[in-house]
This record gives sequence, structure tokens and C-alpha cells, in this order.
Amino acid sequence: MTTTHNSMAFGHDHFFLGSDHQRNERKVWLVIALTASMTLVEIVAGTLYGSMALVADGWHMSTHAGAMLIAVLAYRFARRHAGNPRFTFGTGKLGDLAGFANAVLLALVALLIGWESLVRLTQPIHIDFNQAIAVAVVGLGVNLVCAWLLKDDHSHHGHHHHGHGHHHHGHDHHHSNDEHHAPGKGRDNNLRAAYLHVLADALTSVLAIFALLLGRSYGWLWADPAMGVAGALVIARWSWGLIRDSGSVLLDAAAEGQDVRQEIREAMAPTGGQVTDLHVWQVGPGHFAAIVSLMAREPREPAHYKVLLAHIHELSHVTVEVQLGNA
Repeated sequence: MTTTHNSMAFGHDHFFLGSDHQRNERKVWLVIALTASMTLVEIVAGTLYGSMALVADGWHMSTHAGAMLIAVLAYRFARRHAGNPRFTFGTGKLGDLAGFANAVLLALVALLIGWESLVRLTQPIHIDFNQAIAVAVVGLGVNLVCAWLLKDDHSHHGHHHHGHGHHHHGHDHHHSNDEHHAPGKGRDNNLRAAYLHVLADALTSVLAIFALLLGRSYGWLWADPAMGVAGALVIARWSWGLIRDSGSVLLDAAAEGQDVRQEIREAMAPTGGQVTDLHVWQVGPGHFAAIVSLMAREPREPAHYKVLLAHIHELSHVTVEVQLGNA
């Protein structure tokens, strides 16, 4: 039976938003304005000039504007409710929820574009190539500007740590909660979803221009809907990747968590204690929480083990439990 030590418990927040949260929110608002304007132009022009690829690009842009709205509202809600105690581990994962929703929307867009293009393959119509090409080029320009605005480098950097401990009375154990809530720099699936929507727009614009040039030069009317099918397949693949990654975070199975788990085990190895239970999960971009249970013959204070984990920058919330036993 170990001895327990009295200590004052300090209150702490659970602010696990990414370091670029507000900057990303502003970027998305700007992209919404650009996109909504271009959407109207492409749909009207595509209908007037008879280009399925152009109409597909326009309608996809409209859904992408809706996706941007989902993304920006998620940023706003997460920021406003970051300190709400109802959210046990903060609102950092809200961006992953929005990213997942947008990935599903992206998959539906791929299905719609693919279906419309297949219909157009069997029922070709006259296309006014010159006007359609001009509008598609303008659309591509807007998409490239938006993609540049939303590009995220996904780099990781170190954070300053400021921690505190909670030592609760236990029958056979100590507990310690350590809070490192410097902003994290990790993969923002909300921004990534917005970026993929823009990238999908750029792809459909490129394919539309290519198809229209082929049609104008060689009279290949089938090239326009054929490119629509090709674009739908690529967009569907991007969608699946985003569904997989954001879904993993929502189900506490993010791949990055495995690296953090390994670092924790390596940090605990020199203590001679045995890690009997370890839970690691992502609570926001660049932020992970962990529960570490140790068994040791000569248990130390939880604060001792906490210090050994301080170098793991991604760890933002740590609970350590130490039990007496044969390690």
C-alpha cells in the first residue's frame, strides 16, 4: 500500500483548438465569398453554352460553398464553446466532425457528377466551345486562388509546456493530471476538407478545359462527359481518404496516436515501472490526451512520472495512476 501525499488541486481549461484556428476561420470566409460569386457565373454560363463539364464544375462549386459554410461554422462554434464545461475534453474534435460531414458531401458530389456525365455520354448535346472555355479558365483561376488561401503545411513544431498536478487520495494509488495547453499544430481535418473541396473544383475545371479544347479541335463531344466521369472518380478517392482520417479521430483511432503511445512507453521504461494500461486519443489538432497506469515496486509521486513525459509536445492532458506491485 503506497502512501498518499496531500496537494492542492488546481482548476484548468480544456482549450484544445489548433494554433491557426482563427486564421483558418478568416481564410474560409474569404473563400466562401470568392466561390459563391464564381458558382453563379459557371452554372449560368454552362447552361447557356451547353457544357456538362462546366455545369458540373459550377454545381460542385455550389456544394463546395456549402461545405465551406459547414467548415466556418464549425470553427466558430468550437471557438465560442472552447471553455464550455459540457464538453469534457473541449471542442477540438469539432473540426474532425465537420471534416467527416464534408467528406460525405464530397462523395455525393462525385456520384452526381459521375451520373450526369454518364447520361451526357449517351445523350450528347451541342457545346459552344469558345465561351465555355473562357468561363472554365476564369473558374480555374478562382479555384487556384482559393487553394492557395487554404493550403496548410501540416508541419509540427514544439510548444511551451505549463503543467500542474492533481493528487487525489487513493487507496492503493496516486493520480496526477498534467495540463499542457499551448496551441497545437497538427493536421486540421476541417481545413483539409475545405482544401479538398477547392482542389476538386480545380480538377474539374482543368478537365473541363481539356475536354472543351479536344471537342473544339476534333469534334469529340464525348470528351466533355468522359472527363466528368474521370473527375468524379478522383474526387471519390479524395473523399474516402478524408472519411478514413477524420473518422479515425472521431473514433479515437488516429494514426498519430500510435507514435505518442510509443513515446510514452519509451519515457516510462527507465523508471522500472510496468505500464499496465495506456489510453491515448486525439482531442484536437496537435493535441492528445493520455491515461497512463503504472505498477512499480517502489512507486514515486505521479509528478515524477509527469516530468518524464513533458518532452512529448503533443500531450496536452495527462492522467497518471501509480500502483504498488511487482513490476
